[in-house]
Amino acid sequence: MGNTYEGMFLLDNQVVRADWNRAKSAVTETLQKHGAKVLAARRWDERKLAYTIKGKTRGTYLLTYFELGGNGVNEMRRDFELDERVLRYLVVRADQVPAGELEKSAEESAAGFSVPPPPTEESQSYERLVFGDLADRPIQEPSRHQPESDEGADAPVEAEVPQAAAAEES
Repeated sequence: MGNTYEGMFLLDNQVVRADWNRAKSAVTETLQKHGAKVLAARRWDERKLAYTIKGKTRGTYLLTYFELGGNGVNEMRRDFELDERVLRYLVVRADQVPAGELEKSAEESAAGFSVPPPPTEESQSYERLVFGDLADRPIQEPSRHQPESDEGADAPVEAEVPQAAAAEES
């Protein structure tokens, strides 16, 4: 048919929490409108955004894999730029759909699938994800050597030149 693409779409959380299937179909229907064959589409994660986007501080990521001819990509991008439900998106060519993605997408499409509850702010903090329990410890300032007087504080510091390097320069 065409090239295989991976698309990551950041969706407005208010739309996602109202109805996940409607939010997901907003993306997949736009892809199909432009001639794409959607191979897999699944909820990736809900996250607190590093900065506000269109006034939103949280978003849900939708990961998709689809096949599309080269001409449809630019027209498709225009539709996503105009869609207020899509905060950001990234579409890149993929060699193939990674192993397991089709199964994960099928699990989400099953009748018994329910969207997980929104994460608490504490469980989503970057510090907690990276540092674990260390994130709860107070931060201690490193000790720094302070000169006993301000005399010479603005004077340039002269670097020591190793003797071997000084002999070569002579």
